[in-house]
Amino acid sequence: MKINKLLILSFMMALTLGSCMKSDDFDPAKQAELEDALIVKFVADNKITAIKHSSGVYYQIINPGSGSKTYTATTQVTAKYTGRLLDGTVFDQAISQPLAFPLGNVIVGWQIGVPLIQKGGKIRLLIPSGYAYGTSAAGKIPANSVLDFDIELIDVQ
Repeated sequence: MKINKLLILSFMMALTLGSCMKSDDFDPAKQAELEDALIVKFVADNKITAIKHSSGVYYQIINPGSGSKTYTATTQVTAKYTGRLLDGTVFDQAISQPLAFPLGNVIVGWQIGVPLIQKGGKIRLLIPSGYAYGTSAAGKIPANSVLDFDIELIDVQ
């Protein structure tokens, strides 16, 4: 539960700080291009069979799960997960104790990727910073970081 609160707090801080930060030098389109190239290289180097979502998030469905749940921001999701930077540094995980949270309370990359699977499903998400914490650092996550998540949906309500 503590990690869940930390995730939500980090997300809210990132939104707040991100809206305050204005840099004349930062170009979101260039950053997205750079990160897309990083993800493409990472996928190739690690022989990951990933699909690029129209949003720019890359995903690999390991197990689609079962069911036909339609997801909304209030959908309660219980998941086991590991979050890493592209260099392999683990910045967060909930493996032995799954976390439950409304889908609308997590980073946008999860809101895009999690609905691609159902209860019991497993997915790997490669999330560009624009769908994560953007130009804000969050704990062990530096600003403008691509995030790599392994997610297993334990329950969806």
